[in-house]
Amino acid sequence: MYQGKKMIQPPYLKAGDKVALVSPAYWVPQEALQMAAEVIKSWGLQPVIGPNTNNLNVNAYAGTADERAADLLWALEDDSIKAVICSRGGYGSIHLLGRIPQETFLQHPKWLIGHGDIAMLLYAATGAGLMSIHGPMAFQIASCQEPASSLTRNILFGNLPQFIVPGNPYNRCGHAEGILIGGNLSSYAVVAGTRFQLPPKQDIILFIEEVEESLHNIDRLFYMLTLQHDFERVRGIILGTFSSIRYDLQYGSVEQMLIAHLHQYEIPVCCGFPVGSNSCIPLIEGAPCSLDVTTENAMLGFNIKGSVQPYNVDIANPKLIKEKEL
Repeated sequence: MYQGKKMIQPPYLKAGDKVALVSPAYWVPQEALQMAAEVIKSWGLQPVIGPNTNNLNVNAYAGTADERAADLLWALEDDSIKAVICSRGGYGSIHLLGRIPQETFLQHPKWLIGHGDIAMLLYAATGAGLMSIHGPMAFQIASCQEPASSLTRNILFGNLPQFIVPGNPYNRCGHAEGILIGGNLSSYAVVAGTRFQLPPKQDIILFIEEVEESLHNIDRLFYMLTLQHDFERVRGIILGTFSSIRYDLQYGSVEQMLIAHLHQYEIPVCCGFPVGSNSCIPLIEGAPCSLDVTTENAMLGFNIKGSVQPYNVDIANPKLIKEKEL
């Protein structure tokens, strides 16, 4: 088990490598997986689809918990498979945490890709000491969601973006270095601070996003994080997209509320980074990275092997301050 050693970076892919498509949480139609497979073929890779992905269970999940775990284990343990792309999130990844031995991630290092509810599995991989990709899932790759799909393909082949994001009125300036970790707040808050976490000596740069939640629940979940010892090693924060939020508290935006909670922490904060359910710009979770926030922009770079190229991204929402609808 990973105990303070360097994070393991999975090998980059080469033409002809196999990529598995699995469904650890909600079910998606086979047509969507086939469409994603065609896109992956266009990348020069060989897609293989998990055998249980079409087993609809209780009209929600892609099979029982055991079936979903079996597909993920198959994809992780087959050494001919070099990357694993999850079909979608929703809910259900938590069922697999007790069914996938955490050491499996290190025994068969490969890129695991997904976001939303899949953040739980990425967190388990990071806790084991393995990097992963918080990025688009199969149903989004099927629709060629850009620029997320192309950026993910580039990362898989070793071409790393150095993200440059326009300034935001809620940004807090500064420099931070640490292991990048986080994801969907509802998913991440459940497992943060558990046995799946990074060893305590690792500094963290935390990123969070959320969709279809109320302000008061985001407030509660964020307070949960700050009360955990895990938060004491956060050296910088990236606030991603917060979409379809119910404004049941008197704040003008999610950023305004969270920045108010962070006044006691002298750390940089980048707001408006386009990572989330509607703009899943890929981030390398578990990678040592650098965050620099100024009044003009924010820059996020990954300090790992690979060729690096600056990449300018649009802000998550052209209207930086979303006023509560009256």
